[in-house]
Amino acid sequence: MEINSPTITKSIFFMIFGVLVVAMANDVITVNNTSSSYSSSRRPKVVNIGALLTFDSVIGRSAKATIMAAVDDVNANPFVLGGTHLNLILYDTNCSGFLGTIEALELMTNNVLSIIGPQSSTTAHAISHVTSELHIPTLSFSATDPTLSSLQHPYFLQTTLTDHHQMLVLADVITHFNYKKIIAIYVDNDYGRNGILSLADSLATKRAIITYKAGVLPGASNDVIMEMLMTINLMESRVYVVHVNPDTGINIFLIASKLGMMSSGYVWITTDWLPTMLDSDVQSLESSTMAVLQGVVALRQHTLDSDSKKILVGKLKNNLAGNFEKVNSYALHAYDSVWLLAHALAGFLDAGERVTFSDNRRESAHWLSGLRTFDQGPKLMERILSTNFTGVSGEIRFDSDRNLVGPVYDVLNIGGTGVRTIGYWSKDFGLSVTAPEKNYAKLVNGLGDAKQGLYSVIWPGETSVKPRGWVFPNNGKQLRIGVPYRHGYKEVVTKDVRSPQGVQGYSVDVFEAAVSLLPYPVPRKYILFGDGVRNPSYGNLVAAVADNTFDAAVGDVTITTNRTRIVDFTQPYMESGLVIVVPVNKAKTSQWAFLKPFTLEMWLVTCCFFLLVGFVVWILEHRLNHEFRGPPSQQIITILWFSFSTMFFSHRENTVSTLGRFVLLLWLFVVLIINSSYTASLTSILTVQQLTSGIEGIDGIISSNDPIGIQDGSFAYNYLVKELNIAASRIRYLKDQTDYINALRLGPANGGVAAIVDELPYVELFLSYTECEFKIVGREFTKSGWGFAFQRDSPLALDLSTAILQLSENGELERIHDKWLSMTSCSSKAATTNISSLSLSNFWGLFLICGIACLISLSIYFYRVLCQYRRFDIDLENSHEIPEPESARQRLSASFKDLVDFYDRKEAEIKEMLKRHKFQGGSQHNDTTN
Repeated sequence: MEINSPTITKSIFFMIFGVLVVAMANDVITVNNTSSSYSSSRRPKVVNIGALLTFDSVIGRSAKATIMAAVDDVNANPFVLGGTHLNLILYDTNCSGFLGTIEALELMTNNVLSIIGPQSSTTAHAISHVTSELHIPTLSFSATDPTLSSLQHPYFLQTTLTDHHQMLVLADVITHFNYKKIIAIYVDNDYGRNGILSLADSLATKRAIITYKAGVLPGASNDVIMEMLMTINLMESRVYVVHVNPDTGINIFLIASKLGMMSSGYVWITTDWLPTMLDSDVQSLESSTMAVLQGVVALRQHTLDSDSKKILVGKLKNNLAGNFEKVNSYALHAYDSVWLLAHALAGFLDAGERVTFSDNRRESAHWLSGLRTFDQGPKLMERILSTNFTGVSGEIRFDSDRNLVGPVYDVLNIGGTGVRTIGYWSKDFGLSVTAPEKNYAKLVNGLGDAKQGLYSVIWPGETSVKPRGWVFPNNGKQLRIGVPYRHGYKEVVTKDVRSPQGVQGYSVDVFEAAVSLLPYPVPRKYILFGDGVRNPSYGNLVAAVADNTFDAAVGDVTITTNRTRIVDFTQPYMESGLVIVVPVNKAKTSQWAFLKPFTLEMWLVTCCFFLLVGFVVWILEHRLNHEFRGPPSQQIITILWFSFSTMFFSHRENTVSTLGRFVLLLWLFVVLIINSSYTASLTSILTVQQLTSGIEGIDGIISSNDPIGIQDGSFAYNYLVKELNIAASRIRYLKDQTDYINALRLGPANGGVAAIVDELPYVELFLSYTECEFKIVGREFTKSGWGFAFQRDSPLALDLSTAILQLSENGELERIHDKWLSMTSCSSKAATTNISSLSLSNFWGLFLICGIACLISLSIYFYRVLCQYRRFDIDLENSHEIPEPESARQRLSASFKDLVDFYDRKEAEIKEMLKRHKFQGGSQHNDTTN
């Protein structure tokens, strides 16, 4: 859309202006009526500056007063321009772009060094080319059109914040409240059109859009405004951004109130025109008008509450009639614009520059012959751009793009009889509840970061509950829902000629149940997608939602990464993932199957421990227990019998020693664990492991070259081919359950497939149709789910996600699942577990404990035996005569033999011998004494 006035039209206007320029003298006000002819000296006593305003306007009334005050302040300060005074020439543009352009041309015949204004962006576009030609710096305090800051206007400078920044703030505020679709109401001129285009660009970075642009011509009648509001009231969005002029914008709200559009459920956000009107020097609005504005959120350029600002407001209040309790931000920027020019001009004159004008005699522009070129315009413009000072509006400094640095806005909420600041926006901190100057102070002092966000808002209808921001349109449009017309697995979703909806299935019932939980009606119609002969392409169905063929897609649509890039999905209502199905055959049971529960190493160690424990118990019981005594052959048999009978807890020999019972108790616990593990492992081997297959998981599919079956229309093709690099030639499309069965039964050798890769819900349905002829192998190798697809940023996606969670919590989702989808034991994931033989690593801890217990028991036992033998040996020596000397080897051999003989005797016999030897020793001692 063309946003600037055509060049040809401008040229015609300027030709007319050139003819009329000499005769025009209307509405001219000259302040400080001083001659405009400059002295030939290097420093002139008087310089002319112009101002283009609309006197009878909200901004113009305040700006006129502040501009005149600024000129007076500059002229009264001898330290600024020295002996040079500013001569202000004011022209009234009368809110007309055409007349404003004529007035600007006449103003430039007065040899002005610079122009403060124009007030209108439309006029600024028209005269910027002329001021560039004549090298006259133009400082506009209220023309906020963002396109005016481009390089094609080298002598036009915006001394206020442009709408580029304001639209960034609007985008942040809108997305802060999670609104994605808005309607823009704007004044149909350069200011309005370019501002809304900038807003659309800012919203696009936040994934939000303007769904409709409602343009209103300047000065439009109430009937036109009412017709526009009635049109947008039939649309879906209830979030309205109003970007108009302050002089006519209030009518929009008055008419909207009559139409009931200022009630709860509506969101109204305005640019800074509304606070400008409220802060201007006009009589206070009627209470009925303020009541209409309740709940509106608005922006305002942030200005520091400084002493210089208070002094200016006080001066205006004392010297001029009118209410100057507040001064709008544009009037403050107008005041600072005069001071900006004064500071730049002071540096310009102090550098010894002269002020001269040249006649414009170009043959190609005869209509400009009455205008004169400011020879030192480029140098003065350079001075203006490099000037830096703090004015009543804040810091005045320009960046490399010739925009004011540090843009800051107030976020306001209108309520009661005034406005309430709910936050601030700055380029560095974004939205914050703390003023930026305080945030900068905290940052410098290291006191922490700014608190992000906004305070709560009182919305239209005097409610603090954030409006949803959208409704279903009242123009009879229904939600167009695409439903896959499946050929197989019709339990999920398919055509139904008997119901008014025309569709049925698990997915449809879940969607209907979720919609019934919404607090508003959802008019909808279901449209079948596909021919029913083959399953449709779900990728194409999602693409149809993205390109506005459908508003939504309801069915078994899998949520994948690529699809989420073009549509929005609800919360998954069914978990899903790709699994592998293979044919199975019952294998013949091996005659050695009973050995498979344990590995060979485990069997050998277990047998060794049986013998070891039997031998240890025999040692501990031999002297005390007669059942462990007898001839050597009988004792060996006893050891073997006792050892292996403990496997079945059927040993008949009793243990009488404490150490023997301790070892046996630990060993019986180990045997219990081993028996239980053996039984469980053998049971699994004889049941689950009867089913055999050549493919045991996704690795088996990747490594083989056999054909693989997938469901027609499934996303599994892209996953297998693009993600797993499986050759496309191996893929076979299958329509329904019959194709599944036939392909798996035939096998790859006879034109079938080795396995089928499909989503788990379909596989569970498929297995319920068979009698455990097929099984799932491996694990799910993707994790996803089924969801309902909506167009990007559709508010229904979020609301339905909440409804689906409610269905899950109250059990309704499970009830719908049981109604349509059934499962059998064959689909149990436990059947896919691979059972392997138990090894020594599974039991080495038990064997270690048992071995340590045997070692400790034997150590204690032999220590006791050695102590008894030592006592027995001493008593024996005391009761006999000293024998003949023997060699050391003979003594050692005799001692070991005596020890073995001693151990082989019964415990009771040893104790009796010790007792007898002790008695005999005592008698001999008495005889000797006598």
